[in-house]
Amino acid sequence: MSARNINTLPRLFTSYCIAFIFFTISLRAQNTASIYGKIVNKENEPVEDVQISVLGTSLSPVYSDKDGNYEYTIPAGIELVIVFSNLSYIQLKTTINLKAGERYEFKPVLALNAKITLRDAEVSDNSRATGTTRLDPKIVSYIPSASGDFNTLLFSQPGVSSRSELSSGYSVRGGNYDENLVYVNDIEVYRTFLVRSGQQEGLSFVNSDLVSSILFSAGGFEAKYGDKLSSVLDVQYRRPRKFNGSASGSLLGGNAHLEGASKDFRFTWLMGARYKTNQYLLGNTDIKGDYRPSFVDVQTFLTYDINDKWELDFLGMYSNNRYNVVPQTRQTDFGTVNEALRLMVYFDGQEVDRFQTGQGAVSAIYHPNSKLNLKFISSTYRTSEQETFDIMGQYYIDQLETDFGKPTFGQVKANLGVGTYLNHGRNYFDATVINVQHKGTYTIGKNLLLWGAKAQRELINDQFGEWNYVDSAGYSLPQNSLTEINLQTSVKSKNTLSSDRLMGYGEYIWKKELKDTSAITLTGGLRANYWDLNKQTVVSPRATFAFKPNWKRDFLFRASSGFYYQPPFYRELRDMNGIVHPNVKAQQALHFVLASDYNFKLWGRPFKFVSEAYYKALNDIIPYQIDNVRIRYFANNNAHGYATGMDFKINGEFVKGIESWFSMSIMQTKENINGDFYYDYSNRDGQKIVAGYTNNIVKVDSVRHDIGYIPRPTDQLVNFRLFFQDYLPKLPDFKMNLSLLFGSSLPFGPPTYQRYKDTLRMPPYRRVDIGFSYQLLKENKKLPQHNPFHNLKSVWMGLEVYNLLQINNTISYYWIKDVTNRTYAIPNYLTYRRINLRIIIKF
Repeated sequence: MSARNINTLPRLFTSYCIAFIFFTISLRAQNTASIYGKIVNKENEPVEDVQISVLGTSLSPVYSDKDGNYEYTIPAGIELVIVFSNLSYIQLKTTINLKAGERYEFKPVLALNAKITLRDAEVSDNSRATGTTRLDPKIVSYIPSASGDFNTLLFSQPGVSSRSELSSGYSVRGGNYDENLVYVNDIEVYRTFLVRSGQQEGLSFVNSDLVSSILFSAGGFEAKYGDKLSSVLDVQYRRPRKFNGSASGSLLGGNAHLEGASKDFRFTWLMGARYKTNQYLLGNTDIKGDYRPSFVDVQTFLTYDINDKWELDFLGMYSNNRYNVVPQTRQTDFGTVNEALRLMVYFDGQEVDRFQTGQGAVSAIYHPNSKLNLKFISSTYRTSEQETFDIMGQYYIDQLETDFGKPTFGQVKANLGVGTYLNHGRNYFDATVINVQHKGTYTIGKNLLLWGAKAQRELINDQFGEWNYVDSAGYSLPQNSLTEINLQTSVKSKNTLSSDRLMGYGEYIWKKELKDTSAITLTGGLRANYWDLNKQTVVSPRATFAFKPNWKRDFLFRASSGFYYQPPFYRELRDMNGIVHPNVKAQQALHFVLASDYNFKLWGRPFKFVSEAYYKALNDIIPYQIDNVRIRYFANNNAHGYATGMDFKINGEFVKGIESWFSMSIMQTKENINGDFYYDYSNRDGQKIVAGYTNNIVKVDSVRHDIGYIPRPTDQLVNFRLFFQDYLPKLPDFKMNLSLLFGSSLPFGPPTYQRYKDTLRMPPYRRVDIGFSYQLLKENKKLPQHNPFHNLKSVWMGLEVYNLLQINNTISYYWIKDVTNRTYAIPNYLTYRRINLRIIIKF
């Protein structure tokens, strides 16, 4: 079966690497020069993280180090404008024309920019005006997190919600996990398909050790970004200029990365490897057993400047994720103070899962002059996933003693029922996505024209087989014959799908400075998308207006609106019974966003306050249900709805020199499923009438109820997030990092596949993680060359406490019955308190 031919993935990845390296070796070197020096401010203090770039070109910028030093390789023999940029300082430009091989020393002195006070707030005026937020990739390593994943940085952003510390999935402003765009170096990346729980998830695509910049938008984003309903994450990997590396390890895995460049800086290379295991975390969950999760990821980013006008890039990734578990027992206490219950389960069987993914992309970048930049990309994504399990559980439901005065308090008082369940699954999934695309930009004075086109081929091979059997009475009666047994659920399907998509966009950014030096930025664009499977073409106009008044205080106001379509991928086409519906159309969201952005100083330190109000009108949406992190769609555009709310965030140096932030979101999202109803009736003759979606003949004394709007699965009224850093004043190398998340209750319901019943609420998600770290070693170039610590930049040792308050957070429910046919919703709890040790070495 093709799903098991997973050995093709390493060969695909290796072929890309060999082809790229062979091509670069055959290219000839070009004449270059370099500019170098030390950047200081007017107090003669070195300035770190100053971006040095060439105006009007796409040459990769470099950044000054912590001592203000820099060196930048540039083309020789032509006049260039070198730009020194840092948001805390006024931009400085100098014009130079160097000879081949010349090294020119330039020591710029930067003046403080009083208007822009938060140096890491944004990359440029464009990002602030278009509504994308700049995030600092360095902070990822400081956030205490059980997953250790890059996406933990997103979880603390306004509008973003996460319901599991084991998962890298996130929802934005009422959307689900499938509604978020993720780009790495302009390459779209994808989530795995078969994952149903956070325990199975490996690492997200983005490797934080390789990242140079992060842009994130929670809604109202530009037309240059693709076709999803909720958000976009735009990540760029680094183009290094010298040899560096890092290594880290903990009880949950380890990372390592190396980077470097050739002597003439024409060729740069960046490689990273990650290993993660959840075995330590899963060892203290309710389900005891033999857990053997293993998640491995290898990535590389290579660049080569063919000449002054052409550049060639390669981005490659290969991951191999395994999750094997042999469960043994489970004990879960639940209920109320007056009715305390216990579920005890004894297991037989095992689960064996494997998710193998490879992705490779080659980009050719052409910049014939300072105004025009063209990029051509070809990429291939391949995933091979298999999920197999046979697990039998023999369960006991007991009532616990709740009388404090009795010596048996908390012990089993009475047995309420026994039973057995058996879960079986054989799921195999293969997907290949091949695309070619072109992107271009053209500078017209202060304005910018952008365009792009993309053609994509998708090949899907899916074999899905699951059934579930529950015996809650100690016996099972045969159905229809002496050999048939009634299963609670049974789904079996086999689907093959191939399709093509065409996409394109155009966008224009227009800037105008008024007489009083107030500034206006208008961003307008249009996207189009065609899919040959459902024969649908969608057109998405989008616009953003930003106004920066000439006030003493640094305010910016922004309004965004546009149509956002999400054509279905395979997951949206397959219904609860495994049947594929190729005529499912694109979901639609009409965004309205109003925002204010305020940079200010408090206690003489930089701060930023951002507030946004939004409304999303949702049409032709596909209802779905979420179980843990698994999304199952009804494969029908039979609903409309809305999402509305407000987001707030304040970030800055609450403690001098280090950034912290607080964010809060208030949100409501509901949907109305067309033709959704149920009946209340008096059953006088004992005949049962099915409630809900039915065309059965109804008794005269029945009453029909049209359901109307119900909460969507991601309806969460309040989200509060805090990330706080501190250090000892007399010992600044000793630091503390605190992460706090609170999310109000989410809706859930019984596993009936009837959405109108999903109006119960699970407990709020509350979690506090704290980390302590100490810098054992600092960079010291005075050490002799033979000293093993001579080349080390830093060594950090850390201790982290996960789930500090030992709160039982619920991710989902398991439904069982006793002999009286009473149904119990058994909470599936997430991880309890754990202590982790970390070490980080940079060289």
